Amino acid sequence: MKRYLAVMSIALLAACSSTPTSEQEGAAVEDRSGATASAPAQKPQTQTTGPSTKPLADKSLSGNPLKDPANILSKRSVYFELDSNVVRDEFKPLVSAHARYLQQNRTQKVTIQGNTDERGSREYNIALGQRRADAVKQMMTLLGAQSEQIETVSFGEEKPKATGSDEQSWSENRRADIVYPND
Repeated sequence: MKRYLAVMSIALLAACSSTPTSEQEGAAVEDRSGATASAPAQKPQTQTTGPSTKPLADKSLSGNPLKDPANILSKRSVYFELDSNVVRDEFKPLVSAHARYLQQNRTQKVTIQGNTDERGSREYNIALGQRRADAVKQMMTLLGAQSEQIETVSFGEEKPKATGSDEQSWSENRRADIVYPND
């Protein structure tokens, strides 16, 4: 188990080592010069590109940023490649935004639900769904969320988003969903 966690930590850190884009600016682990930040930023960050330019924790403009469709926090699914539990680059800003939200709202809890497509054995899919949920949790904790705020669970192939048996449906089912209480 320790070896698995060490390998996962190295893989996640390697995946996070790329130069941050403007979408990732608020939660970057490295700054543009390549220097590693010693701790995640403590103040509310403003997303500079993408669906919203409002601060993530600003509740006065839309009531609840988790329900504001213009806010990145309203997006809750992280999609994966076939047989993979590596968070794809295009979903790192989403995971970073939720990590910052949890960091700024220490009493908030979240469940990450790992899912797979229908291919593979039940046991394999449960294990893969758990690895996907754990990968998202690990990234969030590396970016400042507390481990105690995040619970992970695997549904394997049991909660498909799409019911077809084609690549489009399978790709929609290879995901980890970020679920807040009362969602």
